[in-house]
Amino acid sequence: MYPIRVLIVDDHPLFREGLVNIFNNQPDFVVVGDAGDGLEALVKARKLQPDLILMDVVMPGCDGLEATKRIKLEIPQTIIVMLTVREEDEKLFDSISNGAQGYLLKSISSNEMLKMVRSAVRGEAAITPALGGKILEEFRRISHLPGVETQDEIKSLTARERDVLTLVASGATNQMIADKLLLSIHTVKTHMRNILAKLHKDRRYEAARYAQKEGIITHTEEDNYLS
Repeated sequence: MYPIRVLIVDDHPLFREGLVNIFNNQPDFVVVGDAGDGLEALVKARKLQPDLILMDVVMPGCDGLEATKRIKLEIPQTIIVMLTVREEDEKLFDSISNGAQGYLLKSISSNEMLKMVRSAVRGEAAITPALGGKILEEFRRISHLPGVETQDEIKSLTARERDVLTLVASGATNQMIADKLLLSIHTVKTHMRNILAKLHKDRRYEAARYAQKEGIITHTEEDNYLS
């Protein structure tokens, strides 16, 4: 895949020329074109079919985020690495969701930039550790939002575990559950441990409340069990 054909996109001519010089001085890169805004980038990407695009995030008119989205739709094999002046969480996540392979701050050194860009060409994420940490934090936050993992959790519950959980939600004790379902206390406790593990909860009332909130069990089912 050598040399890697590069398109440079930035609305500041001096910075753009600097990037062109940096990449043209590398044996494994060749700059095939440059653009000053997102629309020009789209037109040149169609014509030049570059392997790699260095894309400024903030540009007048069609910005880097919109250009990235449109280019990835038309030329999905092109690798796009975003360049930005500021750490802006929203633009970072939008860039990745739009198909960018990396997101780099313009304040990094040329050597570090080349190292990260080469990693992007190899299929790795070209993201500095600090920004990578932000992505991990956001992933953890999203993964704990209500309903994100609900479907998998629901599917993991057996029919008997749902029965037990429904009775827990009605206020039944372990003994009451055992009597109602004709089970031993030991079996009820085993089901309860499995339910807590699958729903990632520490207490039975938390599991019951979660089940009600996410529709795993309903009030109608509770009323039937209590009758």
